[in-house]
Amino acid sequence: MKLSTILNWFGAILFFSTQTIFPDGLIIIPRPEPLQTPYPLEVVYHHVNVKINGNIAETNIDQEFYNPSDIMLEGYYIFPIPVGAVIKDFSMIINGKEMHAELMDAPKARQIYEDIVRQIKDPALLEYTNQGLFKVRIFPIEPRNKKNVKISYREVLNSDNGMYEYIYPLNTEKFSSKPVKSISLKVELKTNKEIKNVYSPTHSVDVVNKDNHNAVISFEEENTKPDIDFKLYYHTDNDDIGLSLLGYRTGNEDGYFLLTASPSFVIEKQKIEPKDIIFVQDVSGSMVGDKMKQAKQALLYCVNNLNPGDGFDIIRFSTEAYSLFGKIETANESNINEAEKFIKDLKAAGGTNIEEALNLALKEKSNGSRTRLIVFITDGRPTIGETVDENLLKKIEKMNSGKTRIFTFGIGNEINTYLLDKITELTKSYRTYIGEDEDIEVKISGFYDKVQSPVLTNLSLSLNGGIKILQTYPNNLPDLFRGSSVTIFGRYSGTGTSRITLTGKLKDEKKSFTLNADFSEDNDEYDFIPPLWASRRIGFLLDQIRLNGEDKELVDEITQLAREHGIVTPYTSYLIMEDEEIRIRRNELADDFQVLPPAPELRSGVEGDYDSMKEKSGEKSITASQELQDLNNASNYAETKQGSGRMKYKDENGIEKNLTQQVRNIQGRAVYQTGKFWVDSELQNRKTKNEKRIQFNSDEYFKLLKSKPETSQFLALGQNVRFYYDNTFYEIYE
Repeated sequence: MKLSTILNWFGAILFFSTQTIFPDGLIIIPRPEPLQTPYPLEVVYHHVNVKINGNIAETNIDQEFYNPSDIMLEGYYIFPIPVGAVIKDFSMIINGKEMHAELMDAPKARQIYEDIVRQIKDPALLEYTNQGLFKVRIFPIEPRNKKNVKISYREVLNSDNGMYEYIYPLNTEKFSSKPVKSISLKVELKTNKEIKNVYSPTHSVDVVNKDNHNAVISFEEENTKPDIDFKLYYHTDNDDIGLSLLGYRTGNEDGYFLLTASPSFVIEKQKIEPKDIIFVQDVSGSMVGDKMKQAKQALLYCVNNLNPGDGFDIIRFSTEAYSLFGKIETANESNINEAEKFIKDLKAAGGTNIEEALNLALKEKSNGSRTRLIVFITDGRPTIGETVDENLLKKIEKMNSGKTRIFTFGIGNEINTYLLDKITELTKSYRTYIGEDEDIEVKISGFYDKVQSPVLTNLSLSLNGGIKILQTYPNNLPDLFRGSSVTIFGRYSGTGTSRITLTGKLKDEKKSFTLNADFSEDNDEYDFIPPLWASRRIGFLLDQIRLNGEDKELVDEITQLAREHGIVTPYTSYLIMEDEEIRIRRNELADDFQVLPPAPELRSGVEGDYDSMKEKSGEKSITASQELQDLNNASNYAETKQGSGRMKYKDENGIEKNLTQQVRNIQGRAVYQTGKFWVDSELQNRKTKNEKRIQFNSDEYFKLLKSKPETSQFLALGQNVRFYYDNTFYEIYE
């Protein structure tokens, strides 16, 4: 196709190395003759409001652009349509005037994308080759002036066994010349059936459940470069506990699955399991001052928010340990008043006798077989009683015959992380660390809100049929509480249908909930599941090394998983770098297939992080403990990038980069930017006889694109890409 034809269509030539493209679409600016670098626009703000009613979503976009140049510009706005979306209406208003937008289906859009790539020699648009588009002409874009763009469209959302998917095109980081100043996205969700789960695998969102049928989901970011589309899943079900499952697999290898279990938001009181909770509060001399004041406020909050029928006690400890009641008492008005007085009278003085405090707590018996929790709050190390970590842990394990979960809260930087983390490992619970500048009351009350109302305890999962599940995380299922959900990632083998049964206990009565799941389909849109599963397994394995010592088999598995799935943290990148250095020296790995850059500055930093990970106390130990637990609980991409702020380095040209921004996940595996090439991690696992070197933008290049359209995701990365596909090693070079 002639360049003049493309200019007639678009009034523009794309020049993505400097051109600004915006989060929900592309603005294309023409270059004057002779050819020059176009003047990029800037985004002042970008706000998205979505209203979903059942399976109909209405998306409203409000953006303001700024032309910083002295030239009046003309361009076209292109909006890629999410794959699978059925658009009902589309409208655009520019500076208050409604504009007519032209709709192009996927085949016509694909041809446009390919023809532009031929002319401008940049493959970035190929990522959208399976999507249709809307385009509209924008003129004029006045110099030193702002232009407001408002877009509205309605679409029908797809459902998979009661799980609905909403996608908003936000993947534009590679196009932006500057970070977007302000991004906000708000989704108002309304359903006929009860909302049982709201989940985003791509972004950390805030979810506010108004009732069983209405929820508000939102996130905000400033000065950011979006590099991934926003995905939102919600499940509707009228059962007391809603189960939903998503699966992903390629070829004949074991698949990956995501299973969620969520209760109703509004639950009748008789369906809430009474609990017994014991608060164990450190009142040693180091807690004096603001620490003690905040801890007392946190305890008061928890006591005043006990459910009717709950049992509780409070133990304070320093040189010795003392109990408020000496046994678990009912949370009635009289006992709560007594507890308030006990808390207000707490004073900090003396040593730290952890052994006696936990012994006292674990000896108190629960009311029947209902849930019992211990909340253990301390800012120090044991100085009285048993002070040797391993001996103390053995005693705690022996005392805890009832398998009570002990949730630990470590305050300050001088805490014994090894001891507290081993306690949570032994009792299958969670740890929380509160820094010197953090609010103790907020952290503890926030935790308590999550565990306030158990609705199903002692959970277990089973399947019948030809499907086997393995390596599930969390590997010890937590209790299910009102207002929360349990998210399980795992692997599976076999194909076909299977009945999944979640069993638990409510008021000593066994409850079971079932889901008929189909494991026979390959769902490419769920390729976010493998890296999230890998994150959880890596977090679990790193924690084993940190707490129990290094083991070569664990190190090898972590290295392999991290490389394959792009879990780039200071700890995993050290292992990958070390592994690649050794294999290159042994001629076991070609330089061309190396996935991490040989950056000595970065190498030294991550080696220090890996070594400090195994320290038993101090600030670095606390950081490692928090990051590995977050990695082991990751439910979205942002949570897999632990320690990303410490992954900066300068390349051979002195340009500052961040390693976590040089990895993409494509078709369930990681591709890394190393030097000028993007390198597929799969090339380190495959030995192929078929090799093809294809020059970018050649006839053979577009022939590959047409014959194997699935390769477009790799080709869109750049002009220099090495990847594996269909038993062939492809090298695209400029």
